[in-house]
Amino acid sequence: MTTESLPIIQLGNPTLRQKAAWVEDVHDANIQQLIDDLIATVAQANGVGIASPQVAQSYRLFIVASRPNARYPHAPEMEPTAMINPKIVSHSSEVVKDWEGCLSVPGIRGLVPRYQAIAVEYTDRYGNLQTTELTNFVARIFQHEFDHLNGVIFIDRVESTLEMITEQEYQKLVVNNTK
Repeated sequence: MTTESLPIIQLGNPTLRQKAAWVEDVHDANIQQLIDDLIATVAQANGVGIASPQVAQSYRLFIVASRPNARYPHAPEMEPTAMINPKIVSHSSEVVKDWEGCLSVPGIRGLVPRYQAIAVEYTDRYGNLQTTELTNFVARIFQHEFDHLNGVIFIDRVESTLEMITEQEYQKLVVNNTK
């Protein structure tokens, strides 16, 4: 089977507001193909994560793929990781606000409060249960993508519309000021 970049649905598409379905069989050929296609899609879109509802496939599956790119020049490098039926087991009391964007909400960034550290469980693409602790930017990606599985978009978590800016202003304000 060939891997392809899938179209990313945009805010307003009802799939983005649905609670995603549990993945019953991680070994299913369609789920394995979806994982490969999501990895290709997130790379092509300069994302650091993508959830299957963003490509109109409402499953509890997302990819965390942190790496420096045009949208996140300071992101840490990691292998793209498929996280199936994930859950947050525990979290720090510390909450940090930082800028987030979303491939399904192009052109907008918002300051979003997220837990600084989380302990998570998920099934990997081979069917193995994984438990790990995530911190900082990667913890933020996980929480952002996890929200997608529950029909929540990052703009729902922004505390004030004054904490939203355009992508163009974000590039000027944040990216250019940290070089």
